[in-house]
Amino acid sequence: MALEPARATDAEAVVALVESAFRGEPSRLGWTTEADLLGGRRTGADEIVDILDDPDQALLVRRDKLGALEASVVLRREAEHCWLGMLAVKPALQDRGIGRQVMTEAEGWAQRQWSSRRMRMSVIAQRGELISWYERRGYRLTGERKAFFYGDSRFGEPRRSDLFFVVMEKALPASG
Repeated sequence: MALEPARATDAEAVVALVESAFRGEPSRLGWTTEADLLGGRRTGADEIVDILDDPDQALLVRRDKLGALEASVVLRREAEHCWLGMLAVKPALQDRGIGRQVMTEAEGWAQRQWSSRRMRMSVIAQRGELISWYERRGYRLTGERKAFFYGDSRFGEPRRSDLFFVVMEKALPASG
């Protein structure tokens, strides 16, 4: 199944998908959980609606044969590159190559729609297994660090005081 742009009516389903992939007990069924690092929300319908309303962002989803969401990813266009974030796959479907497929399709979408030549992302530094997964997909650490959003409950409730983000980047091949 190919990625397609999310619809406004998908907002609550996207929130449920992302929350299940990253937070709380349901996320422990998969390997992308952040439950030991963060509690609280990962996203909300307000954030999803803002993404859908922004022409410089795209929320792409993958549906099963019945139309239910299996995966999602957010892309944000910037002058020289595209940011990839909130890549989520239903925990019960993880470890089947869906995340890899979604990432590849999202990279292609950014190239076709926005002529992006580089993809960037930020990853919580303490997520070593996830960083390694992205490295196997061609992403490299840039050496840049970003502060974690302490004190802003829209991004979760930290369970540690040492969280920060690392920036990863991948050059996208020229299309021709």
